[in-house]
Amino acid sequence: MASTPSLAVSAAAVFPSAADPRRQPPASVAIVDKNSSYGRSLQAADNGGGGMEAPLRPLDVQEAMSMLTEGKAVQSAMYVPLLHRCVETGSLGAARAVHGHMAKTGAGADMFVATSLVNVYMRCGATRDARRLFDGMPERNVVTWTALVTGYTLNSQPALGLEVFVEMLEMGRYPSHYTLGATLNACLASYDVDLGRQVHGYAIKYGAESITSMGNSLCRLYAKLGSLDSALRAFWRIPEKNVITWTTMISACAEDEDCVELGLSLFLDMLMEGVMPNEFTLTSVMSLCGTRLDLNLGKQVQAFSFKIGCETNLPVKNSTMYLYLRKGETDEAMQLFEQMEDASIITWNAMISGYAQIMDSAKDDLQARSRGFQALTIFRDLKRSAMKPDLFTFSSILSVCSAMMALEQGEQIHAQTIKSGFLSDVVVNSALVNMYNKCGCIQDANKAFLEMPTRTFVTWTSMISGYSQHGQPQEAIQLFEEMRLAGVRPNEITFVSLLSACSYAGLVEEAERYFDMMKKEYCIEPVVDHYGCMIDMFVRLGRVEDAFSFIKRTGFEPNEAIWSSLVAGCRSHGNMELAFYAADKLLELKPKGIETYILLLNMYISTERWQDVARVRKLMKQEDVGILRDRSWITIKDKVYFFTANDRTHPQATELYQLLENLLEKAKAIGYEPYQNAELSDSEDDEKPAAGSLKHHSERLAVALGLLQTPSGATVRVTKNITMCRDCHSSIKLFSLLENREIVVRDSKRLHKFKDGRCSCGDFGALF
Repeated sequence: MASTPSLAVSAAAVFPSAADPRRQPPASVAIVDKNSSYGRSLQAADNGGGGMEAPLRPLDVQEAMSMLTEGKAVQSAMYVPLLHRCVETGSLGAARAVHGHMAKTGAGADMFVATSLVNVYMRCGATRDARRLFDGMPERNVVTWTALVTGYTLNSQPALGLEVFVEMLEMGRYPSHYTLGATLNACLASYDVDLGRQVHGYAIKYGAESITSMGNSLCRLYAKLGSLDSALRAFWRIPEKNVITWTTMISACAEDEDCVELGLSLFLDMLMEGVMPNEFTLTSVMSLCGTRLDLNLGKQVQAFSFKIGCETNLPVKNSTMYLYLRKGETDEAMQLFEQMEDASIITWNAMISGYAQIMDSAKDDLQARSRGFQALTIFRDLKRSAMKPDLFTFSSILSVCSAMMALEQGEQIHAQTIKSGFLSDVVVNSALVNMYNKCGCIQDANKAFLEMPTRTFVTWTSMISGYSQHGQPQEAIQLFEEMRLAGVRPNEITFVSLLSACSYAGLVEEAERYFDMMKKEYCIEPVVDHYGCMIDMFVRLGRVEDAFSFIKRTGFEPNEAIWSSLVAGCRSHGNMELAFYAADKLLELKPKGIETYILLLNMYISTERWQDVARVRKLMKQEDVGILRDRSWITIKDKVYFFTANDRTHPQATELYQLLENLLEKAKAIGYEPYQNAELSDSEDDEKPAAGSLKHHSERLAVALGLLQTPSGATVRVTKNITMCRDCHSSIKLFSLLENREIVVRDSKRLHKFKDGRCSCGDFGALF
C-alpha cells in the first residue's frame, strides 16, 4: 500500500471505456483504506450510487486534474493525491488552484482534506496561507495542529511553531507523541533548551518518554544544544533503541572531542545489542576514528562497511578518505578519491580541507608546503570539473593561501568568490580578511572587512590581529572599541591581539586597563599568551625589572617562549644579570625548540661563558634537537623558488651574491653593523664561533632574487621556516630603504613588514 492516502472512483462512472484496470499509472495512488473516515464515506457513497458495481481503480493525477478542469463533481478524497503531487513538485500555484476548486465545491469543510492542504502550503513555503486556512477551519484534530507546528519549523520559523503548541495546550487539546516530537524539533531550531525540558516533563507526565521516536527527539535536542549528559540520560531511558537512537548518540559524541571514547564504546554496545548500523552510523564512527587518529580501528570499520554492504555509500567513502588524510596517508586517500565515480562537492571539500589541516602536522616545512600545493592542485582540478565550489571550498582553500603566503592565488580565488556570489558569506569573507592579513596586505584586508555585510567576533578579531602585526596599534585599539560598541563580545584571542597592540605601542596604562577589563567585565581568565603580551611590553620599554615583578605578582609560570623573550630582552637592554637568571630558568624547562638553544649559545659565546656553552650543547645532545635548518621561499609569477643558507644552486647565484655584497656595502655607509650569530656545525666540539665570512641566511637570498626579478616598486614577499636573526633583520630593513621597496618576510613567529628602513615589529621580532 502506498504511504499517502488515495482515492478510488468508479471506472464505469467516469470512463465508460476504461483501460485495463490492472495497469498502474506512475502518478497514481493505491486503493483507500476503508477504515479511514474519508474511506468509509466514499464506500457508502459508492454503495448508494444506483447499484453501480464497477470495480474501483486508482486514478491518475492528470485524469483527476482533468476532471476538476471540466467541472465534474468529485468526492473530497480525490483532492489528496493532487495535493501530494503539489508537494512533490513544489508547485504553490497548483496547490492554490486545487484550494480554489475545493472552496467552490465545498470540499474545504472536510477536515482531513483541509489538513492535507495546510501541510502542502507549509511544504511550499506559504506559511501565511497555511495559517489563514488553519484559522478558518471549523474543526481541527491533533494532526492539523502537528502539521502547523512542523511546517513553521521547516520554514525556519520555530518560534511561531512553539506559539502554536502553547495555543494548542491552552485550548485544551492533547498533543500526540508526534506533536511533542515536532515541538522538540522547534525547540532545537530556536536553541531553546529550557522549553525543551518543559516539553520533556510533559512527555514524562503522559507516559510518552518511553516511545522510541520521542526518545530519539529528546536525545537529538539535548546533544545538539550542548547538554550531552541529559542526552545520555534520555538515551538510557529508551527501552527499545533503534538504529536512529544509537546513531544520534554516536554522532553527538563525534562532534565533541572529549567524548571520542564514549562514542566508540556506544558503537560496540550497539553491535552487542544486535542493532545493525547504517551508513550514517559508520560515517560518525569514522569521524571518531579521525579525531582519535586511530587508523587501525578505522581500517576495521572500513572492513565492516564492506561486510554489511555500505562500502559504496558516498558518506562512508568520504569519511574513510578523510581519516587517511588526517593520518598523513596521502597516497591511500588520493587513491580512494580517484576511484570515486560519484564524488560530490563534499568529497572535494574533504580533500582540500584535509590537506589544509595536515599542513600543521607535517614533519617539516618542506612537507607542509608540498601538502599546500597539493590542496591548490585539487582546487584547480575541481574548477575544471563539472562541480562548482561552495563556501566551504573557498574558506578551506583561502586558509591554504594564508599558510603559504600565496597572495597571487589568493587574489584569484577572491575574484572567483565575487563571480560565484559567495563573497557575501561571512565565513568566506572572514577567510579572505585573514588571507590578506597573513600576506602582509593590511589595506586589502581592511577593504574586505569594511565590505562585509555581517561580521562575527572571528572577523573582528582577525582584523584587530592584522593591525597589531602590521605595526598599527592605534588602529587595533580603535577597532576593538568599535567592536564593543557594535555589541560583539570579544574572546580570549581578541584580547591577545589587543594586548599585543598595546605592547607594540608601549601603552602600559591601556594594557593594564584592558587586562583588568578582560578578567572583570568579560570573566575571561588570563592564559599564558596574555601574560606574554604584558611581559613583552615591559621588555620593549626596557623595564625588565617590572617584567619580573609582574611575573612574581601574578604568580603564573612562564613557558619556553616567555623565558626566551626575557633572555633576548634583558640582553638587548644590557641587563646581563637578569638575562643569565632567565636563561637558567629556561634551561630548567629542557626546551624542545632548537632556536631557543641558538639564542642561549649566542649569549654565552658573546660573553665568553664557555662552561655554559658546553652545558647548552650537552643538553642539546640529550634532547636530540638536531640542527637548525634554514629555509625560505619566494613566489614569482606562479613559480616558487626555494633557498637554504649560503645556497648557490640558483642559476643566477652569482648575480644574487653580487647584489647582496653591493647592498651590504651601501648599508654599512648608513649605519649597518654586521652581527655574528652562533651557528650549529656538525661538530659538537666547536665551542668558539668559527671565523670567516658572514653567512648569508636563506631569507636574504630570497629577498635578493625578488629585487632582481620583480618590477621596480613591487612588494617582495618571502616566507621563512624559522625566526629571523638579528643580522638579517637589520640588513633587510636597510635594503627596503636603499631599494625603495616594501619587503615582507613572514617567519615562524610573526610577520615583518619592512618599509623606508623600518619594520612593523618595532625591531623586537628578531630572536637571536
